Amino acid sequence: MSGTTLSLAGFLRRVGRTLCIAALLAGLLPGVHADEPGDHAPWHVGLSSRVVHPAVERNWRGAATARLLTQIWYPVAPGTPETPREIGRPGDPIFRGQPVASDAALAGDAHTRFALVLLSHGTGGSANDQDWLASALAAHGYIVAAVNHPGNNELEPLTREGFLLWWERASDLSNVLDALLADPQFGPHIDQTRIGAAGFSLGGYTVLELAGARTDVDALEAFCRSPQADAICHPPEAKRLAGTASDGSGASGASGASVPHPPPTPEMRASFARSGDSYRDARVRAVFAIAPALGEAFDADAFKAVSIPVALLAGTADITVPPDTNVRRIAGFLPQASLTMVPGASHYTFLDVCLPGAAVRLARICKDGPGVDRDAVHALTANEALAFFDRYLAK
Repeated sequence: MSGTTLSLAGFLRRVGRTLCIAALLAGLLPGVHADEPGDHAPWHVGLSSRVVHPAVERNWRGAATARLLTQIWYPVAPGTPETPREIGRPGDPIFRGQPVASDAALAGDAHTRFALVLLSHGTGGSANDQDWLASALAAHGYIVAAVNHPGNNELEPLTREGFLLWWERASDLSNVLDALLADPQFGPHIDQTRIGAAGFSLGGYTVLELAGARTDVDALEAFCRSPQADAICHPPEAKRLAGTASDGSGASGASGASVPHPPPTPEMRASFARSGDSYRDARVRAVFAIAPALGEAFDADAFKAVSIPVALLAGTADITVPPDTNVRRIAGFLPQASLTMVPGASHYTFLDVCLPGAAVRLARICKDGPGVDRDAVHALTANEALAFFDRYLAK
């Protein structure tokens, strides 16, 4: 297993087997900041959206919206005006978004091809949650597409199906990839030999599925019933199930470790039956997983079919998705993967920066530990992702 130590100026040579980035500590102290990925970016950032209707029949997981709502960040000419934006529900923004040029023309000419990165959000989040990462990649020549996962996103009620049938999420990304390659604006400009995926939390699990990892629901259930059960079995987002029409009122966490009551529908039973299938998408050549969840749903055999490059990154202060049972467990099964632990970063440090009003009422997702600069963590993480994808999705 390899790792990367980051200094204030950026990267130092690769050292050791598994490491925490000691030099990064200085970058997290007040008044000291890492280089922003946008400081030397060759492009400005465009933002567009698509509504994807898959050509195949889908299990929509009880979602109110039976389609895939997709955000697309992409390179535009450096002189294109960008406009600041805020992220959240209409009239109730939570995060400070990155400046974008809405629906601007794609950079380059008819012959220009860019690499593509698919992006997956965490439980109860949205396609915009890692806007900071998507914008950084787009500013450096990547097209980035993020989907709102049905039944499990911020913009509509969380459903028990969306909460429990997490293996379905990889198909969302594959369907979005199908649609983008056929899209008249973006399709001709995607280099189909340079496709990657990145994800946060449950999205990190999702992109590992795309890489070929297989899920063992029974193993996770056993863990969550054992004395060793930890926070992964009781995620805070589970509270949003209460009072909804799809309330499972017996679900034990993001894992879905126990089958909920009332009894599962026939569609849920069919989905559970294929939970251990492979969701490998051979078009995806490299994956970058940030604070990946559900490590206890993987065993020593789960990654036998994973042959593409994998990078893992998480915070040492993550109490929501504890590193020992998640990212470090996964890394133990993937000795060829790189593992970067960010000192002091918590789980929600990898969400966008909160607006002042939201920070007061949403301290759980907005407040970081003493001395942790969320912008600095984002910049360093984006630099890691850029270095990884530049290496493995090179022209």
